[in-house]
Amino acid sequence: MMDIFQIPSPCYVLDERLFRDNLSLIRSVKERAGVNIILAFKAFALWKAFPIVREYIPCSTASSLFEARLAYEEMGSPAHTYAPVYTDKDFPEILSYSSHITFNSLTQFYHHYPAVSASGRKVSCGLRINPEYSDVETALYNPCAPGSRLGVTAAVLGDTLPEGIEGLHFHTLCESSSYDLEKTLRRVEERFGHLFPRLKWINMGGGHLMTRKGYDVEHLVSLLKDFKSRYPNLEVILEPGSAFAWQTGVLVATVVDIVENGGIRTAILDVSFTCHMPDCLEMPYKPVVRGASDPAVGKPTYRLGGNSCLSGDYMGDWSFDHELEVGERIVFEDMIHYTIVKTTMFNGISHPSLALWGSDDKLTIWREFTYEDYKNRMA
Repeated sequence: MMDIFQIPSPCYVLDERLFRDNLSLIRSVKERAGVNIILAFKAFALWKAFPIVREYIPCSTASSLFEARLAYEEMGSPAHTYAPVYTDKDFPEILSYSSHITFNSLTQFYHHYPAVSASGRKVSCGLRINPEYSDVETALYNPCAPGSRLGVTAAVLGDTLPEGIEGLHFHTLCESSSYDLEKTLRRVEERFGHLFPRLKWINMGGGHLMTRKGYDVEHLVSLLKDFKSRYPNLEVILEPGSAFAWQTGVLVATVVDIVENGGIRTAILDVSFTCHMPDCLEMPYKPVVRGASDPAVGKPTYRLGGNSCLSGDYMGDWSFDHELEVGERIVFEDMIHYTIVKTTMFNGISHPSLALWGSDDKLTIWREFTYEDYKNRMA
């Protein structure tokens, strides 16, 4: 059981037991469905945890040169790489770190494929396709919105594949269900199924939140098995991100001050929503706070404010069973995915420490940040 009072504030803490539970489930789906499941770094790239990940899943997917290098150096395997665009400067190095490279457009493929051919490396090339269908309701995260820059539509691709293309990649989901995948697969098959016999693999992207409570894992396994039975020539690849780190850790913060204005009480913390929990403001969504609830009549109620100078750096409201006090710990649940990978040092705000709460109930501090980290980013 994690002891919050052993943890420095502020700090992101990964719970090893919960993390291994997710990894075990993901490996089970991989083995039962006969597919390849790889870790998407864009959601979770806490490389100190990669030795644990490698016990279950050996490969990862990258969306940039730095992620591809991290995969090669710290996961110990070449990356499945996709990015909206590859520059001439970065591509040779990306090529050296990748086993698969997916191109976002035909022009990018034709531009860079000669370098792949000349490299002598066995790198499998693919195209990202846009099936022009997605259930994602938040426009910021919908890759198939009208005019999307992501992927090649069926009308553009036509009935033939360029020589050298061995796979297709689509990514249309975001924290989605197996039934969302089922609907997407129907659209993909309608628009691109005639090309499947000529391919070696299909990458179904991320957004498969198979570790969420209530996710129909059996349906996912059945769906993937059925697809593979109809296209036995295809290796099926899934690259979830959030599913690996879902509900596996917290952000521990502390109340530093309590202010009141217009009848609204705000507990100002030693963390920032804009710096350390950006999706809360971008999506937006209200995070779960341990021991708190939505506003309730008769209970002490507060906004929680961040420690940056941004006026909108707050969320709320929450009710507590007691009056908050300066020095009290505030624990934000489920803060390991799409947090650490997106943090900033805006306003010179100190970055929370990174830690592991081990299966042996011991705390290991992986990283503490200092002024030098901020200074070195500025020049």
